[in-house]
Amino acid sequence: MADTTPRNSAKAAAKQATAKPTLLSGGNPQIPKGEGDAPVQAYIAAMPGWKSDLGRRLDTLIARTVPGVHKAVKWNSPFYGVEGEGWFLSFHCFTKYVKVAFFRGTSLRPVPPGASKQKEVRYLDIREDDQLDEARFADWVKQASQLPGEKM
Repeated sequence: MADTTPRNSAKAAAKQATAKPTLLSGGNPQIPKGEGDAPVQAYIAAMPGWKSDLGRRLDTLIARTVPGVHKAVKWNSPFYGVEGEGWFLSFHCFTKYVKVAFFRGTSLRPVPPGASKQKEVRYLDIREDDQLDEARFADWVKQASQLPGEKM
């Protein structure tokens, strides 16, 4: 019979809190869905290698460009939106790059380079040696945040 004293429960909780998230195919962190900054920061911290630094840069640029941005983790990806207005952006880890999805990307000027099977979605793929144009990215974020968001 297992010992269920508080001492063992505390150990189990501590072990669970320090356990590294599972990395799914392509190295995408498996993070439980949740609203707010904490799950997004957990996702970013679990991004493998150089992708974690990129995730912090993207998160910082988005938060600086859209003060009070609403954050969540859904489908193992961080989402950014305007409270009550829907989501305008998410990103996701793949083996060799991070894919940023602008949900109304065809309305941005200039249009982000990556096409999608979904009519309005456009992507920006960022690889390890790419130079992120922070001014262009921030401009896309600002534009995207002012468009109707996706309800998900």
